[in-house]
Amino acid sequence: MTPGKRALDLILALVLGIVLGPVIAGLALWLRLSQGAPVFHAAERMTTPERGFTLWKFRTMTVAAADSGVSGGDKAARITPAGRWLRRTRLDELPQLWNILRGDLSFVGPRPPLREYVERFPELYGRVLRSRPGVTGLATLTYHAHEERLLAACADPAETDAVYARACVPRKARLDLIYAAHRSVCFDLVLIARTAGRVLGR
Repeated sequence: MTPGKRALDLILALVLGIVLGPVIAGLALWLRLSQGAPVFHAAERMTTPERGFTLWKFRTMTVAAADSGVSGGDKAARITPAGRWLRRTRLDELPQLWNILRGDLSFVGPRPPLREYVERFPELYGRVLRSRPGVTGLATLTYHAHEERLLAACADPAETDAVYARACVPRKARLDLIYAAHRSVCFDLVLIARTAGRVLGR
């Protein structure tokens, strides 16, 4: 990560943390009252092929004793009413400002993968994770809606995993590598603006 990109992340995360602090606190209180504890969902993701970190989100599903893998149609029944709205507006990702301040994430980059896929596709993720993972990015803006439609049609964890590994991993990786070849602070600002426009449009 270049000093300019890290400076952009820190400045923007601090500003948004101050401006959106009351919103984050209000959402946390609303979730605590409407769906109980825990308010946050913590999951391991990878920031490099060797190093994992704890990714923070607002909880959008009912708690399950054993929960693993990507979210597909097999998990749809667990999404809470509040969680459905949070996912649609992407407000569930506001706690990731903490991950950005810590340096686990950037605002722009490939979405951080699960360890199991990094271990399954080491060569591919060895290239993708040369870029710091991000909250948004070229692959997120271009492919996320199609990925959601593909995974929503999956009926069980095995099918979800098969579709994700076959269709989503390679296509997102291609977009992530296109981003890596053209990344710059200006390109990041364009992708951040496009993400903000899409979120506000919702």
